[in-house]
Amino acid sequence: MPGPAAEAPAPAPVPGVAGVAVREKPGARERFLGAAEKSWRPLVLLVALLAAWWAIAAAELVEAYLVPSPGATLDVLTEKTSYLTEHSWVTTYETLLGFLIAGVVGVFAAVVMVYSSTVEKTLYPILLFAQVVPKIAIAPLFVVWLGFGIAPKILIAVLIAFFPVVISMVTGLKAVDPEMLQLSATMGASPWQTFVKIRFPASLPHLFSGLKVAVTLAVTGAVVGEFVGANEGLGYVILQANGNLDTPMLFAGLLVMSLIGVVLFVLVEIAEKLLLPWHASRRDASVTTTY
Repeated sequence: MPGPAAEAPAPAPVPGVAGVAVREKPGARERFLGAAEKSWRPLVLLVALLAAWWAIAAAELVEAYLVPSPGATLDVLTEKTSYLTEHSWVTTYETLLGFLIAGVVGVFAAVVMVYSSTVEKTLYPILLFAQVVPKIAIAPLFVVWLGFGIAPKILIAVLIAFFPVVISMVTGLKAVDPEMLQLSATMGASPWQTFVKIRFPASLPHLFSGLKVAVTLAVTGAVVGEFVGANEGLGYVILQANGNLDTPMLFAGLLVMSLIGVVLFVLVEIAEKLLLPWHASRRDASVTTTY
């Protein structure tokens, strides 16, 4: 019979601090097993979806010009790698620039709204109205105003990514413990010192939650802008493939677009882990009570 499973090491008590213990940092094996535990379910689901896609194509349940086979899509990805890469860089550049602008302007707007109730009451309804207006409906107007260059694509990416940043930052700035603010005021801290030392660090977990949403929406915004008027980018590729009924190329463009969004999301999550090691959800060593 196999031996009993190895138990995790008991938490080591913190000297001089009653009732508190710190667990040792997991080793390479534990981190690998933890990553495998988190990833096997999505991988199984992905394999199941690919198998269902292949089965539908192989059984010819749907015409090939409507749903291409995984093999045909893979052939396009390998044969048109340079073509797709060239257009992917354009979309990625538009996405990153729109995301950065939305992040900077959104944080600034949130800070102003939190520190001025007048600005918040004036600006918040306008932001809400701008968010509910479909961006695809006003994208042609931006093309008329700004031309067929890169500016309309970036502007649409900014508008789509802006709202999550503002809302998450406002929530984070308002979620600070009032007792901490009272303590800083009692100790003579200036409003700037209170913002830098207390409000802003406390709002970062909320901000990064909004940034992870915003970066994926920025990809959508850039592609929507390319749908309206462009001669390069993944939106242009998808639009051309749709007009030519080239569904393998269309699926390939959609897969690459999704991959860009996933990669950017992961990069923001890595930045969150590096910048917020103090946050409870990002600690490798868990501090626990022993009673």
